[in-house]
Order: sequence, then C-alpha cells, then structure tokens
Amino acid sequence: MDIAVLLFLTSGLFLGWSLGANDAANVFGTAVGTRMIRFATAAGLCSVFVIIGAVAGGAGAAESLGRLGAVNALPGSFMAALAAAFAVYVMTKAGLAVSTTQAIVGAIVGWNLFSESLTDSGALTKILSTWLICPVLAAGIAIPLYWLTRRALQAAQLHLLRVDSYTRLGLVLAGMFGAYSLGANNIANVVGVFVPASPFTEFSMLGMFSVSSVQQLFMLGALAIGAGVITYSKRVMFTVGSGLLPLSPVAAWVAVMSHSLVLFLFASEGLESLLARYGLPTIPLVPVSSSQAVVGAIVGIGLMQGGQHIRWRLLGSIGLGWVATPLIAGLICFIGLFFLQNVFGQRVFREVPYVLSAQVLQRLGSEGISSEPLGDLRGRRFTSAAQFRKALAQEEVRLDSGREAALFKFAEMDEMRMDVAHFERMELGTLSSAQQLAVTALAGRTFPHRWMLAEALARETAEWRLPPDSPAQRQERRRLAAKLNFVYRTFRSAK
Repeated sequence: MDIAVLLFLTSGLFLGWSLGANDAANVFGTAVGTRMIRFATAAGLCSVFVIIGAVAGGAGAAESLGRLGAVNALPGSFMAALAAAFAVYVMTKAGLAVSTTQAIVGAIVGWNLFSESLTDSGALTKILSTWLICPVLAAGIAIPLYWLTRRALQAAQLHLLRVDSYTRLGLVLAGMFGAYSLGANNIANVVGVFVPASPFTEFSMLGMFSVSSVQQLFMLGALAIGAGVITYSKRVMFTVGSGLLPLSPVAAWVAVMSHSLVLFLFASEGLESLLARYGLPTIPLVPVSSSQAVVGAIVGIGLMQGGQHIRWRLLGSIGLGWVATPLIAGLICFIGLFFLQNVFGQRVFREVPYVLSAQVLQRLGSEGISSEPLGDLRGRRFTSAAQFRKALAQEEVRLDSGREAALFKFAEMDEMRMDVAHFERMELGTLSSAQQLAVTALAGRTFPHRWMLAEALARETAEWRLPPDSPAQRQERRRLAAKLNFVYRTFRSAK
C-alpha cells in the first residue's frame, strides 16, 4: 500500500476517533457521570469491546449504508469521511452528543449530489425512519425496565451497600454490552464509505482462514474508535452522564441497557435470522444513532419521574445538533470535493455510465419491463445516473420504484475483463473450489455489466446462484454478494 492510499485513509481514522470521542459517552457516560465507574476503567473496557463488536458483527449495518450511495473512488471516500468527522468534532468540542450516523449520511448525500449519482430513496427512507424510531424505542424500553428494576429492588429489600455493589457490576456489564453493540452498529459510519473503493486485498492466515478487505477496514476503524474513547471522550461523558438529567446509579444502568438493546436490535444478523426462521417480522440492519438512543432512554426515565428534572433547554440544543450535523457534513463534503477535484486534481468519483443496449432491453423484458416507453433512449450512452434519469423524465417514462431500480441496475455499465493475469488473486479469496473453477472457466471473456458476469457464473455452478431476497435467506445472500463484490473488484482492475 503506497503513502497516498494511507493519506486518504486518515480521514476515516479521524472519523473513527471522533466517533469514539463522542459516542463512548452513550455507553459509559451515565456510569461515569454518577461516579460509579472511573473514567479510565470505562475507557479501557469500551475500547476493547468496540473492537470486538466491529470485527465480529459490523457487516449487516454496513451493507445498508453502502446501498445509500457507493462512493467508488478513494479520494471521494476520503472527503466524505473527513466532512463527517469534522462535523462530529465541532459538536464534540461544544460538549454535545451528536450522531455520527447523521454525519456520514449527510456526507454521502453530498457526494451523490456532486457525482450526479443516485441516492437510494429506499435506503435513505429506512435510515431516516430510524432517526425517529430510535429514541422513541429507547424510551419505550427504558420506561418499563426502570419500573421493573425499581420494583425488583424494593421486593428484594437489599442492603444499600449490596445494591451499590450490584449496580456497579451491572453498569460494567451493560457498558461492555453497549460497547459491543456500538462497534457492531456504528463501524459502518467510520469505514462504510471506503468499502467500494477498499485499498486492501484479502489474505490467508496460516492457510486456515482468510481475512477480507472489509474485515481489515473494520479493524482499522475500530482501533481509531478506541483511540478516541481513551483520549477525548471525558467531557461528553459528563454531559450525557449528569448534564441532561441527574441520574441515580440504577437509572444510569437502565439508560445504558436500553441504549445497548436498541443498537443491538439494529445490528444483529443472528437475531434477524432467528426472527425470519419463525416467520416473525425482521428488524432492518441499519446504522442507528447511538446518541439518539441514549438520550431517548434518559428522557424516558425522566418522564417516569414526572419530567420536571429534565433539562429541556439542553435537550433542545442536542436536538438542534442532530438537525445541523447532516447539513453541515453534506455541505462540507460537496465543497471539499470541488476543491479536491479542481484544485488538487484528484479523481473523486469514477464515472458510471448507463446504456440501454439490446442485451439490457432483453433482460428488462424478462423482468416484465416493456421496452416500448423507452423510445429514443435505446442505444444511447448516459454519463451519469442524473443524466439518465433526466432523459427518462423527458421521454415521460414512468416506473414504480422497484422497476426503476431494476432499470438502473441492468443499464449500469461496469466492464469486467476476465484477464488471466489476475486469476492468482482468486487464491486469496474465500471462494469454494467450485466457485473458483467457475471463475477460471470464463477466462478471456469481457462483460460490460456486472449482472452479466453474475449470471455467467451462476450458469457454471449453482454455488454462484443468489438465493431469493427473503428474510430467511438474507444472511446467505449477503455472504454470496460479498464474494461477488470480491470478483468484481478483482477483474475491474484489469480494465
């Protein structure tokens, strides 16, 4: 890896540091603010379990963020992460617990606008909805949990010293669980923008297992989060822990548990599979706001106590920060991309053209999308998604969201040349023998669209066939899609 690549990754490390400095407060802030746990202990435990959560459970939420917008050039990823990090840093300096989720979403939308790429409305709607659901859900968990905990303690009639001891242990365990959930859910915010343009390659360790490029990114981002926790999280911890609402140690435990459960619900692939297995509705795996979760939990506890002790003015300032953060990040990203491209001569996005070729029209027909309304657009090349969408509007082509998404998917150009010189990279991947044989069988061929390569591989072996996009098979589909992306990255570099 050359020095330029390392320089581009520094913004992701800065964002990870900012997340650690700000969001550690949501895990251990209430415990530190109530003087139940020393800051040094909280910072050390938080750092360790954030790293474990990021590496072990970060894949699900990262996928949803990737659908919002695929930042496909390393300089563009650098600027998106830098814009988000700067917005979070400004709020951290002000002592406000803001959302890195909102910051990176704003930065990605800024990159989409600059590159004239599509912002996936479905993914954006899903993420935006969680900004409302997350604090309400946290409050909804905190209120009954607080009531049950108080009743249980009253019934147990424990000595005050025993209650203090159990509460301290509970805060440590809840904080460890919260740090794991924070890493699993929010690592997508730190390195998600680097996944499409990842500079890492997969490698094998001791010939027994492989470490993917995404796992390497997650580890690097998690280490940066840990550094932020240790070096700069103390001030925000005390703001959340004692500034919004004076909390008893028991109430602090309830707040941390409620926050941690919310983050876990939106990050756990295992829970998603379990719910799907029993035919129950699944919870979307999206990065949610750790700050919103803990603030929602604290407000829920305050309402249980009558609401008179909640510092509403501070709550309003925090809410204003939540609104301002994505706007600031998006604006900084857009302006920064302009300077990076026009002043420093960096390629901040890779052009993604769209063509309605005969092959594309035939494939659309198999999906039940008629080619008749497309009229004069057949055979034309469009240099961006925005230009393609404008042409569709001029031709008065009206499609529902599902069919429009299929149209853009099949028309997108992304040439893959199955160059023999690149086949040795397959030895480093996590592909089965049958999958590797299917890839080598396509040597020498060129595919102008990703879907054409995917279908050619599926014809070679059933092990390359994506299962239906159903909740029960979503995890397997996600794993196979990651392998396909590995193949795309390998042979796209042969262009």
